[in-house]
Amino acid sequence: MKMHSFFSLITISTLSLISVSCKKSSSTTTSSSTSTVVGTGVPDVYTKIYGATSITSDGTYITIKVTGAPDHKSVYYASTNSLYEAFSGTTFGGNTFSKNPNSISVQNYTFKIPLNPAKASTSTATPLGPIGVSLNGVPFFNQYAGPSQPLTNEVVSFDQYWGHPAQSGDYHYHVEPLYLTMVKASKSALLGFLLDGFPVYGPTENGATVTNSNLDAYHGHSHATTEYPNGIYHYHITSTDPYINGSGFYGTAGTVSK
Repeated sequence: MKMHSFFSLITISTLSLISVSCKKSSSTTTSSSTSTVVGTGVPDVYTKIYGATSITSDGTYITIKVTGAPDHKSVYYASTNSLYEAFSGTTFGGNTFSKNPNSISVQNYTFKIPLNPAKASTSTATPLGPIGVSLNGVPFFNQYAGPSQPLTNEVVSFDQYWGHPAQSGDYHYHVEPLYLTMVKASKSALLGFLLDGFPVYGPTENGATVTNSNLDAYHGHSHATTEYPNGIYHYHITSTDPYINGSGFYGTAGTVSK
């Protein structure tokens, strides 16, 4: 699960959520708002992961390091944290919010995903825990609260941006990352990547809401996107189960460690 040899690291300037192509970076920039370090050979599209501390490539895998701590307010931060915000009322699905006993803590995740993702000859199920990484560095989790346990009783604990922490303090999204779709980007934007290297997009496409019936068994489909004008398989987040991913990874999954 460790990274192979690193390319030389350089600091980038201006990481933004505007559309960029998926060609390889030939130059680098620096950011005044993050400490992200991007190595040479990293395709421009990955610089959209503004929550990463480093993004590097060994020519086969992209390695993304994140703390997993959200950059938005949450009732799950300590009350002394500037990002703490009290929350009550309704949450995802119109459910009445009920806070779980956990608190957000900083993690040290290393995601290693294929640089050139391809359909797997045999698909594998997504595990419990991180199945991908969002643009702000928060992990995506699958549609289960536990082994084959639906999120029915867990959605009530989603905070104002539809995430929550597990017992170990690792904050995550099972459903639409509302901060990204409503504040930082849009409901049709690129939101992150799953472990197999395929991108995840929001719940709208070409001005219409994406439903499960528009997607295959893995919760995705193939066509051109802003970032991939030549077309690519990609996942979509929807408002109903399985939310992010269906019957497993479309491609061959990389690894995640912490």
